[in-house]
Amino acid sequence: MRTPVRLAAFALGLVAVFGVAAGAGRLIGPDVPPEPEPAHGEAHTSGAPRIPGGLQIAQGGYRLSPATTRLTVGEPGPFAFQVLGPDGKPVTSYTRNHDKDLHLIVVRRDLSGYQHLHPVLGADGTWSVPIGVDTPGQYRVLADFQPAAEPEALTLGVDVPAAGDYQPVPLPPAARTAEVDGYTVTLDGDLAAGASSALDFTVSRDGQPVTGLEPYLGALGHLVVLREGDLAYLHVHPASETALSFQAEVPSPGVYRLYLDFQHGGKVRTAEFTATTTGVTQPPAPSEAADPGPSADGHGADSHTHD
Repeated sequence: MRTPVRLAAFALGLVAVFGVAAGAGRLIGPDVPPEPEPAHGEAHTSGAPRIPGGLQIAQGGYRLSPATTRLTVGEPGPFAFQVLGPDGKPVTSYTRNHDKDLHLIVVRRDLSGYQHLHPVLGADGTWSVPIGVDTPGQYRVLADFQPAAEPEALTLGVDVPAAGDYQPVPLPPAARTAEVDGYTVTLDGDLAAGASSALDFTVSRDGQPVTGLEPYLGALGHLVVLREGDLAYLHVHPASETALSFQAEVPSPGVYRLYLDFQHGGKVRTAEFTATTTGVTQPPAPSEAADPGPSADGHGADSHTHD
């Protein structure tokens, strides 16, 4: 074949190739530009799962900025932090939720040593509160708050260490009852992943129902739910003004730790429960022989701190 003929055939081949590609493009559809990031304060509407609270140190333009870098074992020591806004300045105006502008949760990474605190806000936007922990280890500090400029609350989290030897404690097995300071608290209800679950609690003492529970944080009780492993923080809402009833929605199957704060006789107490979602079996705790340690602290509720 002579050269001009070969060149013509080659050109016709290119035309055919590009024609097929163009046709495929029409069948598949045109390129769609990526969805723009939502403006500050807006949520994605594409159906993507919502990230649980407490897993991030920054979200929606807000950042948790601790000024204290470690916790004190034993006697409480000062702990200070700021919430920085989208402009990089400390936030000084908040919307009150559950009778407080900000709730601070402190818990060790193995879900022991739980504390629910309410820091004091300074004029410069610095929050401060004394914190003391019973045992060394890595602690998760969770700030639950709603800036006045935002329609919804945020929960930001940061790890803060308490120096010393640390040996994790196995999570107690799932149970329907918990004992704290002579009170027996019973849980009725089960967690279901991705659905709202009714959780009802009753309190008794010496075999008799306890009456006269006192309001605490705008309700008869306050419930915090944390997911084992990453310590995702779940917002739980009271379902009744006259009973310890709550609606909780957990995002995934798994094991969770429930912390119920209730007040009686002028004192706040915390009952702790391990709960699993429907269809999930809690894995057995590691044996001591397989994982020896110099010490281990318990999950006793008597040492819990409230403010």
